[in-house]
Amino acid sequence: MTVAAEELTPGRLRNPVGGHVPVAGGLAKVGLAYAREMGAETLQVFVANPRGWATPAGNPRQDEEFRAACAQESLPVWVHAPYLINFGSHTGATVELSAESMRHSLRRGRAIGARGVVVHTGSATGGRPRRAALEQVHERLLPLLDELTHDDDPWLLLEPTAGQGASLCSLVADLGPYFEALEHHPKLGVCLDTCHVFAAGHDLAEPGGMKRTLDELVSVTGEGRLKLIHANDSKAAVGAHLDRHENIGAGHIGADPFGELFRHPATAGVPLTIETPGGPAGHAADVARLKELRDGVL
Repeated sequence: MTVAAEELTPGRLRNPVGGHVPVAGGLAKVGLAYAREMGAETLQVFVANPRGWATPAGNPRQDEEFRAACAQESLPVWVHAPYLINFGSHTGATVELSAESMRHSLRRGRAIGARGVVVHTGSATGGRPRRAALEQVHERLLPLLDELTHDDDPWLLLEPTAGQGASLCSLVADLGPYFEALEHHPKLGVCLDTCHVFAAGHDLAEPGGMKRTLDELVSVTGEGRLKLIHANDSKAAVGAHLDRHENIGAGHIGADPFGELFRHPATAGVPLTIETPGGPAGHAADVARLKELRDGVL
């Protein structure tokens, strides 16, 4: 079905809202069906086992079917890279596998028409200084960014974590050294997870907290680097360094800060995807709630 012009409302044009969808059984057959069921205007997928190192080849026919359907329905697509990727690791094998997995996600992202590939920013393992780990990020991740030479190559989006362990990037300020390590590459962007940044210590729930956080993000990375938002409430309190997602409005962040998010100029044109608990009904409710908050402020 083609999305009619009248369905591209000001809210959808400014901030498409959707979620991460399962794709076991087929990108188009399963992933798109789930996206439609939740009322998604954008969607995120895995193109490999998120907790493994396998780099499966895609099916060109299925890729094209999925890509064409998303284009017809005006659905921006995003890929989430596997969780194991860590360019700050002290283990050589992990770094090698991270490079292979990251390259695979970027290439598969291009094949399915994804706008960006999200990767967690990793940690300095083995007791290494953060500076040494970031030097390794420069040596091993920057060359992959330099491979993105096609017009339809996806952005590489850094997703700060909740601050567990020796995280390389959890607070917004941590993006500064990370961007420096990657030479502010033109294909480098940010995926901001609201649960992560709240758990890291940015109090989005207090009045003006969301605005201050987004203002700082623009100050640190520059305008136009925010490309995607993972819209998740938090089961844990601010600064707890626990990555525990909750449904929109049911956690410690609450619903109101998401309305504040929609009003901020830095979020203009930025899609939101949920990664909240529950099945299709719960996800559809979260998408609907975010649309209500979005459309209520525009």
